[in-house]
Amino acid sequence: MAIHVLAVHRESVGTEQAAGGSLAGAYSVGVLCWLLSAGVYIAAKWVSAEMPPWALCFWRVLIAFAILLPIVRPHFSDMVALARARGPELLFIGGIGLAVCQGLIFVGLEHADATTAGIIIALIPIITMILARLMLAEPMGRWQVAGSILAFLGILAIIVKGSPAALLHLDFNAGELWIVAGAVCFSLYTVLLRRAKFDLNRLALLVLLLATATLTALPFYLYELAADERSTLNASGLVALAYVAIPGGAFMYYLFNRSIEALGAARAGVLLYIQTIFIAVLAYFILGEKLQTYHLEGAALIIAGLLLIILLKPKEKAAGA
Repeated sequence: MAIHVLAVHRESVGTEQAAGGSLAGAYSVGVLCWLLSAGVYIAAKWVSAEMPPWALCFWRVLIAFAILLPIVRPHFSDMVALARARGPELLFIGGIGLAVCQGLIFVGLEHADATTAGIIIALIPIITMILARLMLAEPMGRWQVAGSILAFLGILAIIVKGSPAALLHLDFNAGELWIVAGAVCFSLYTVLLRRAKFDLNRLALLVLLLATATLTALPFYLYELAADERSTLNASGLVALAYVAIPGGAFMYYLFNRSIEALGAARAGVLLYIQTIFIAVLAYFILGEKLQTYHLEGAALIIAGLLLIILLKPKEKAAGA
């Protein structure tokens, strides 16, 4: 997805190349990962009227967990030891990043279009940088501040649909606000994971976090059932669920971990921005969505902000990149 697992181990990976693998092949893996992730937004929007958001979230993380679990069998003893030593911390971090984040985005997609969601999600690295400054005291120069302000104005332009009058009347699309909240949750997850520095194989840690995400999503799913918001598992619902759980879930998570091994966390993470393009293209052909003027205006401001942040990094940060 929605989201997938951006910078799961940003500090612990480095920039090593995969043995015997070409750079082009490594980038292909990363691009395929974000194409599959973009498809999750399309599938979730496609069945938003038929499948409650937390049902989709719960089954996605549960099925992805079940598929990936056998792959990390050699690490079971280390996983159990970590769960015993730092269980509550794992539960909170995995719950925020892989359950609450996804659930909020799926809730938002009931009311907002997938194209807008894709542009909002592009803010994740900027929000992460701001939270890292506040929580980890990471350096943030004047250009990063300026870039963050530009990106914020970009997202504001999208939320008010290019109409400043909407600010005066507080006339916002609630779905877009839910998606912003989901982006904040994922950024918080990234920073907390960076601070936690769990000493565990990357894929094994992801599986452990998926387990905690399943536990976190379960009460929300049960509440939906109690409220009689039951999934309509017709052909469309089953296809969407199968997609978000398998190609857009387990396989996407696996590919992202492979891309980190091949490219390093920084370069693999930058490919996130391709997801926004994929979402817009897929939404146009599959959902019939069209880019509006305010999408282009907001995206231009966000891109300008990102360029300031990426190209004019503080010297301290550039030295350690």
